Amino acid sequence: MKKFINEPAAVLADSLKGVEAAHPELRVDHENRVIYRGTPTREGKVALLSGGGTGHEPLHGGFVGTGMLDAACAGEVFTSPTPDQMLAATQAVDSGAGVLHIVKNYTGDVLNFEMAAELAAAEGVRVESIIVDDDVAVEDSTFTAGRRGVGTTVLLEKIVGAAAEEGYDLDAVVALAKRVNASGRSMGVALTSCTVPAAGKPTFDLPDDEMEVGVGIHGEPGRHRVPMASAKEVAAMLVEPILHDIDASGDAIVMLNGLGGTPLIELYLMYGEVAALLEEAGVKAVRSLVGNYITSLDMAGCSLTVLKADDELLRLWDAPVVTPGLRWGA
Repeated sequence: MKKFINEPAAVLADSLKGVEAAHPELRVDHENRVIYRGTPTREGKVALLSGGGTGHEPLHGGFVGTGMLDAACAGEVFTSPTPDQMLAATQAVDSGAGVLHIVKNYTGDVLNFEMAAELAAAEGVRVESIIVDDDVAVEDSTFTAGRRGVGTTVLLEKIVGAAAEEGYDLDAVVALAKRVNASGRSMGVALTSCTVPAAGKPTFDLPDDEMEVGVGIHGEPGRHRVPMASAKEVAAMLVEPILHDIDASGDAIVMLNGLGGTPLIELYLMYGEVAALLEEAGVKAVRSLVGNYITSLDMAGCSLTVLKADDELLRLWDAPVVTPGLRWGA
């Protein structure tokens, strides 16, 4: 294993020190392992809190800032944060307008955020939750009951973050989050496994001449393994399951996401193939993202997220955002 680390057990703590050093506009609570905006949530603004296991950067800590999250809880690599972390963060970001928990559908995340919400409610904080479950690859997996939460999480944090910044109340924010989740679908493919520092070896074996179609962001098995194929063929493996699952015709926000170990030149190449297939199917990619937004450590591969978008979603998507992992218009 070749990685830029000191000790495997210290990866998260050391990484948070680096986040603090690189981004003075953020505040890092090292005891509770929470990344906050540098300034408190303004009075009357709905606060957005997310989090999960690390190893998926820039998700979630990289999306803390103006127009997106108010805070993000960091768990150990591929491990859910604890309810105590989430409770501390929930109480810290509440300004009286309530808090939305944005939770990817993984069993540990769901249970721990649920417990934190109950504890916060007992302290007088109103908390609502949205569970993102957009992965069309499999219905149940190693880490979940139901579909996994993947790429739509990024788009939801951006759109709902803009709405909260604009002054939507908690009920409106929740309704919007549910609409975004219902309108987004994702599918991924892996060319290699990833290596968790504490394990020191690849999570699974994948021969050089095969790829895993429908892989999860923790290396969970997908639909099937197939021989390596051309980019055009791989694009079809991503697009077809999504369009089979949802009518995405019309305007859409499209994200071609790298899983951590794929060069940007290949991601743009893949986006070109995906965009052509979507256009043939009547899906107009009016907004797009290409790059690493929800990764799986050093895994080579990519995922596609398609979000059917109306005028409100596009307006909120275009709103200014300033975070380490995403920024424009400000």
